[in-house]
Amino acid sequence: MKYIRQSLVLLAILTLITGVIYPLFIYAIGKTVFPVQANGSLIEQNGQLIGSSLIGQQFSQNKYFWSRPSASSNNPYNALASGGSNLGPLNPQLISNVKDRVALLQAANPSNAPIPVDLVTASGSGLDPEISVSGAYFQMQRVAQARHLSVSQVQEIIDKNAKYPLFGFLGEARVNVLALNLALDKIKE
Repeated sequence: MKYIRQSLVLLAILTLITGVIYPLFIYAIGKTVFPVQANGSLIEQNGQLIGSSLIGQQFSQNKYFWSRPSASSNNPYNALASGGSNLGPLNPQLISNVKDRVALLQAANPSNAPIPVDLVTASGSGLDPEISVSGAYFQMQRVAQARHLSVSQVQEIIDKNAKYPLFGFLGEARVNVLALNLALDKIKE
């Protein structure tokens, strides 16, 4: 009986520590030290929720940079249905999807430049909010033309919003598509 009582007391104490005290402690630290991140890195404009810097969105107008394709089923960028397409590199459906995306990008972006792979393939989560800087450069001619801006103006905005590899070599230069498009919207056409 003594061991059962000790076990139950230990269970209650550990449940209180790991199930209540520790989560509340971490929650309080998150809310005070990282309030934006703890609330989902939400982006608001004029008091209206625009999106999150952590979840990609679909943009299809020529005046906007387009995100990576989403692998979410019927509803693109659906966080409830996130995930990769799980199609292998030789799968006919993946090859067809990539060919369709290449054709769409070539039609919208009159350039002979090679299309960066991140613009035609979905990320592992299907919700990637960022594209490579080369993906943004590939689209800058179309965006500049649609907004009646010079290519150098658009390139400057890309460069200002770019995030570069940690220590200069860990990762790839990238840019958040929503932040980039919001920066473009702030410019008077």
